[in-house]
Amino acid sequence: MTTSRNIVVAGAGIGGLTTALALAARGFRVSVLEQAAVLEEAGAGIQLSPNATRILIDLGLGELLKPVVVAPDALVVRSAGSARPIVTMPLGGIAATRFGAPYWVVHRADLHAALVKAARANPDIEIALRTKVEDFAAHSYGLTILARRGADIIEEYAIALIGADGLWSTLRGRLDDREQPVFRKRTAWRALVPAGNVPHGLREPVVQLWLGRNTHLVHYPVSGGAAINLVAIARNFHEQGGWSGAGSRRDLLARFPPWTWSRRARAILKLPDQWQTWSLYDMPPLRRWGEGPMTLVGDAAHPMLPFLAQGAAMAIEDAAVLADCLARSPGDAPLALRAYEQARRSRTAAVQRAARHNGSIYHRAGAEAFARNLGMRMLGGRRLIGRYAWIYDWRTGEPDGSGAGLSHVGAEPDRVETVRT
Repeated sequence: MTTSRNIVVAGAGIGGLTTALALAARGFRVSVLEQAAVLEEAGAGIQLSPNATRILIDLGLGELLKPVVVAPDALVVRSAGSARPIVTMPLGGIAATRFGAPYWVVHRADLHAALVKAARANPDIEIALRTKVEDFAAHSYGLTILARRGADIIEEYAIALIGADGLWSTLRGRLDDREQPVFRKRTAWRALVPAGNVPHGLREPVVQLWLGRNTHLVHYPVSGGAAINLVAIARNFHEQGGWSGAGSRRDLLARFPPWTWSRRARAILKLPDQWQTWSLYDMPPLRRWGEGPMTLVGDAAHPMLPFLAQGAAMAIEDAAVLADCLARSPGDAPLALRAYEQARRSRTAAVQRAARHNGSIYHRAGAEAFARNLGMRMLGGRRLIGRYAWIYDWRTGEPDGSGAGLSHVGAEPDRVETVRT
């Protein structure tokens, strides 16, 4: 493999593989180095808003994803205590028409499998497993990347290194930035239930969001409607590492008690026999995302809470902007990477802030919850979706790489009373 157009991506998750596909589409050759022995993805469902789906479709993934995605008709926000709808925000055809791309829900493993299939079918992408990037050294011809494969140290040569190695990024540690991910005192519980085991009213193509005191629940169909994805989030002061802690149904139900959660909602929580848990983290915006011919994408650069459903979408956006910047300046990778970082920093920081703010909105109680619910009812679903235009209208292709949607709509709203998960 020649080095003049070769780029190394550290990490074969959603952000890393989307980056590889976007770069290959721009004529680069990409080596993806992944420390895991097997390419598989755990985790919960993902909501992919139009700012992300238009990129995936442009990369040719539409047909691969078609059998496994669900395009929900609406998002219904409910009161945890009464089970009554607070507001219904239309999605489906309305979102696709307004924003020029569909709104999808999909299981993370199904999305990852489609990305893996597309990457392996691309002759300009190579994936190496059991290989962890540990260091790099820049020089006049690009950089030398040191990676560990078992007991062996291997070298890769490239014009750029992209760190897509997640929340606890090794490459982020090279930037001498003291910021570390911050535990936000919440735990997410996730489970999948076969659709056939779920009452008929819960199988419809709708995202259901239940808001309670210090807790919330979201569920929607995934895997082409064959399964129902459940995610329940509760305040928790105990931090745990990893994506797949074990959670008992009894412990979960104790956090969603019958005096604040309706019988109907608790019946949903009783459906899974097993739950998995993970702690929620984000971090303040980084002072730097990279140095020389190295930069970061996705959670390595800007981990965020899930309360806007934009974590995966921001990584997908990163991939598109990064590929555009490198295609414009292929002979000067450091210049291209700084342009990418400049284009992405303010937008991702705005989404991080909005997601953190949303978490406080979700878990209100008493008079504050009453005021929140009244405000959403008065706003109504059709106007509520307009609150997302600054996110959903985003597109690549502007001269500065920042996206036509953001520059057209304007900056982040001062108060984002949003209702995603």
